[in-house]
Amino acid sequence: MKKRIIVIGGGFLQVPIIEAACSMDLHVTVFDMSKDAPGMKIAHETVLMSTRDIDGCVREAKRIHEIRPFHGVVTAGTDASRAVAAIAGALELPGIRYADAEAASNKVLMRKRLSSANVPGPNFYSVWSLKEARDAMDRLNFPLVLKPADNMGARGVIKIRNREEMNAAFRHSKKYSPTGEMILEEFMDGPELSVDALAFNGQIVMTGIADRIIEREPYFIERGHNMPSALDSEILKEAEEVMKAGMKALGIHTGAGKGDLKITKDGVKVGEIAARLSGGFMSSHTYPLSSGVNLLRAAIQISIGETPDGLEPVKNLVSIERSLIGSPGKILSIGGQEKMKAVNFVNDVFITRKPGDVILEPTSNIDKCGHVIITAPTLKEAEKSFLEAESYFELTVDDTFSVDWKKVEEKARNRFGNTVCYVCKICDGENCASGIPGMGGVGSMNTFRDNSRALSEIKILPRYIREPVKPDSTFEFLGRKFEHSIMIAPMTGAATNMNEALSEKELAQILLLGAREAGSIAFVGDGASPDRYKIILEALEEAEGFGIFVCKPREDHSQIIKRFKKAEERSVLAVGMDIDAISLKTLEMKSISGSSKTYDDLRRLRDATSLPFILKGILTPEDADLALKAGVDAVIVSNHGGRILDDMPGSARVLPEISDFINRKIPVFVDGGIRSGMDAFKMHALGADAVLTGRPMAIAAVGGGIPAVKYLLSRYESELRKAMNLCGTPQVSSISRKNIMHTVPDALKDIHKKENKLKE
Repeated sequence: MKKRIIVIGGGFLQVPIIEAACSMDLHVTVFDMSKDAPGMKIAHETVLMSTRDIDGCVREAKRIHEIRPFHGVVTAGTDASRAVAAIAGALELPGIRYADAEAASNKVLMRKRLSSANVPGPNFYSVWSLKEARDAMDRLNFPLVLKPADNMGARGVIKIRNREEMNAAFRHSKKYSPTGEMILEEFMDGPELSVDALAFNGQIVMTGIADRIIEREPYFIERGHNMPSALDSEILKEAEEVMKAGMKALGIHTGAGKGDLKITKDGVKVGEIAARLSGGFMSSHTYPLSSGVNLLRAAIQISIGETPDGLEPVKNLVSIERSLIGSPGKILSIGGQEKMKAVNFVNDVFITRKPGDVILEPTSNIDKCGHVIITAPTLKEAEKSFLEAESYFELTVDDTFSVDWKKVEEKARNRFGNTVCYVCKICDGENCASGIPGMGGVGSMNTFRDNSRALSEIKILPRYIREPVKPDSTFEFLGRKFEHSIMIAPMTGAATNMNEALSEKELAQILLLGAREAGSIAFVGDGASPDRYKIILEALEEAEGFGIFVCKPREDHSQIIKRFKKAEERSVLAVGMDIDAISLKTLEMKSISGSSKTYDDLRRLRDATSLPFILKGILTPEDADLALKAGVDAVIVSNHGGRILDDMPGSARVLPEISDFINRKIPVFVDGGIRSGMDAFKMHALGADAVLTGRPMAIAAVGGGIPAVKYLLSRYESELRKAMNLCGTPQVSSISRKNIMHTVPDALKDIHKKENKLKE
């Protein structure tokens, strides 16, 4: 008669131990809450039950046991040791006490047990609230680690470097705690080991020690591991003794123990010890492949009351696991598995995601796309094999799908600090963290505020009784067709204005590539510093020239022309000048003179380049007239985001008159206060051919990189098309003043008067 065994958990990581039990001619019953779990499909018998429902697991095990007795219960790779111990105790099967399994599952109980037994570990405190966490910080030394007391896979584990990081860290960690209990402990610096051990007949045998590769602070993502460890034999001997002491303190006398140990300057210390075999392919793949020992079989033997055999290694190879971590987003396609398997020394490749899945920015060990197992004579050969295999991994994602705008804002707020930008819910200049330098406006910020105020006074008038339309937000410019008419305004000074949240080149690259991938285009500026333009031009070159290069109105015209020529060499699409920056504070700080330009100056500058030339900073019809006569290719109505002078009008107030004057002879663009697709619609109604937005894109770049920039542009585009659909305007060019109303009636009345007079 076959012996019968229960395997707790039927997930991907439990499949190897289920297969091992089947190969031992055991009858296997699998408990899992999902009937579609892969382990359920290969078991002889299944029980639909959550592995966290201890009472339910015991009840079902007893019910079946009364009819067909079980001989053992086991798990691997999942935090189910409490269910295993409870069933073992209830059915009088080999195993450990439930209280001991609970201590090995709850990190607070584990730390207390280990501390009482003088097993080395960090100082720690149990915390349930933010206040308790803050109090505990006063009694611990930074850096610290906060983690849920009752989860695994590095879920919710985060490093804290200072007090200011606690709020965000607490919110992150709390999300992953089923009970709400967390543990705050001192960070242990040094290499990390992953250890498997078996306990039976009063002895503890080490069955694999690997070097763990942990990356991506402040999170703890295991990129992979190397089996066996390459650390010195004396260190490994100390690690074995600490592991044995930890298992004894936790009461793990029958079954498996899995430990994460840290090699600190003060010796080996326990990170965690669990009462189970390791996951992460160590017990199931890398140790057996490197040693020739069938560890799963040995663990199963212990669980059914037998003495394990075959524990002596018969091989001496290097086996490694490496994770495949993809870019965040919605998976459109994933593949390359067969090519990867064909690489020399590759044992297996596991792809754990499928098209349609959403990948998040990795914060734990569950946020991965797959795994590669490699066995080779040396570590160098194994790592080389992985690099080749990884090159065949194919992953295409929609990277805007996973963007969480609240998290983008939170990250940007943290990186800006409290000195340059609060990342306000409404970016209208009412509550800025800074002026200039910084992200705010000059003086009392009246100009900055009036940009938003002028737009808020305008409301959109929908039309519903009409033929349906299919809104087309595309825009043609520079001989190209863009997906929409919302562009990125020029921004520089990442160090001066943004607290070095990004480098100057990073900022330019993110804006240029984010705009291009979103079907738009970014303007980038040369900045106040004399040599900063070289960095910006490098970014433009790497973006294949896909951008518009805007220069400051320097007094020395030769410096402007030099920049134009350098831009031409890099095949930039167009150049421009923000003529309103003649008194920009950051220019003054660098002792660089700006100057107004005469008509002849403007003409000479325009003739100095073969590229399209755009003039930014127009606020009057008179300047628009001279710009038009000088041969510029487009003008941008702008007050420089309120960064030049207090008490200038919001861009929306002067746009209609300038647009009417230009009368479509050249494109008229506008920036200032645009924070949505609805704002873009209003600007189009007032006469703009395209719009530019700045500060929100800086926040996106700092808080979420290219995906966040694409996301925000796409969101604005979607909002614009929605407004077009409601108003019955099929093209951007068909949006007109009849689609809006002004809440200050006289203002719109004056606009209509000027419009009618022009027509006459």
